[in-house]
Amino acid sequence: MKNPRALIAACSLLFAVTAVGVSGQGSNSPGNRNDGKHLFEVETFGGNGRTCLTCHSTKTGTVSPEDARRRFELNPADPLFVHDGSDDGQGNGVSRMLNFATVLMEIPLPANVRLADDPTARTVILRRGIPTTLNTPALDPVLMLDGRQPTLQAQAAGAIHDHAQALAPATGTQLARIEQFQMTDAFFSSTELRDFARGGDAPKLPRGRTDSEKRGRRFFEDLPPDVTGKDGLCSACHSGPLLNQTNEFLPLVGVNVPPGSRFQNVLVSELNHLGNPVRHFIFTNPDGTETDIFSSDPGRSLINGISQDFGTFDSVSAFKISPLRGVRNTAPYFHDNSARTLEDVVGHYTQFFQIVTGGLLVLTPQDQADIVAFMKLL
Repeated sequence: MKNPRALIAACSLLFAVTAVGVSGQGSNSPGNRNDGKHLFEVETFGGNGRTCLTCHSTKTGTVSPEDARRRFELNPADPLFVHDGSDDGQGNGVSRMLNFATVLMEIPLPANVRLADDPTARTVILRRGIPTTLNTPALDPVLMLDGRQPTLQAQAAGAIHDHAQALAPATGTQLARIEQFQMTDAFFSSTELRDFARGGDAPKLPRGRTDSEKRGRRFFEDLPPDVTGKDGLCSACHSGPLLNQTNEFLPLVGVNVPPGSRFQNVLVSELNHLGNPVRHFIFTNPDGTETDIFSSDPGRSLINGISQDFGTFDSVSAFKISPLRGVRNTAPYFHDNSARTLEDVVGHYTQFFQIVTGGLLVLTPQDQADIVAFMKLL
């Protein structure tokens, strides 16, 4: 195998194919209530009516506001709108889901973190988008927007308990079969990525056909910073086979992260384009001092309890660097779904680079169009 995850994926697929009983029905065969497909698409585990498919569509692996509105028109009682999909978390109101497709996430607070307005609280409710399941199960070991789940089975168990409000928790065997199902062909955005997951060569960057696509490609090539600051600009944080990790050139611009890092703060929470509620978090640091963080979502800080490691962009309001393979199909973007389109994504980064470089690096309208043109090839 040419990559370690390929061996895991191949073994999982082999198990799925060979787990055949005397009836001849495999573990993923039609009609078996415990096959992975049934467990993912149909099984509610006695909960609120949601299945894995409720929030992870076969086409995009996520839910967009457009998806939500179509589903509401067809069925206002769709399970998407219950529980944390409703405005108040109690099943009342659907405006947030219809407008932004975010769910209410209850995140535990680290032992050293408290809320100023509710000091005894040990969890906080945050508004987040639904991570896509395209490519992630087989190829991305970092799960969830803040990286809090260690394995696919843990992620599935958490979703079944928290989002589906299961009365009958999934068994270990059922979780394993859900994991296996997510390794099948429908969960890849291209045959190249499917083949890579099964031991093939890593996909390369598309060459581009139009002048705009070719210009856009230069932003994603692993190149050291040039005098314009634009060659290799995007690849600093979107490198590797999935374009979801930092490369060796990022430290050259003064950001203290090693190659292969998976979390960054690109000021999504700070700019807070959707106007999500801002909370006052108080972090007690190892030296006994306290740091006040006012944020709509502190992201990774609520996993590691770190408030002051600004030099790495890996703590305060940092989130998982999103894979870009198949990104044209997985809108909306960022942890809060604040970017509805790829154009919105690049518009955000235009503002981000102006802020962090003090106005020295400006993405022109042509630059922005070129970056979008190339991302649509991925």
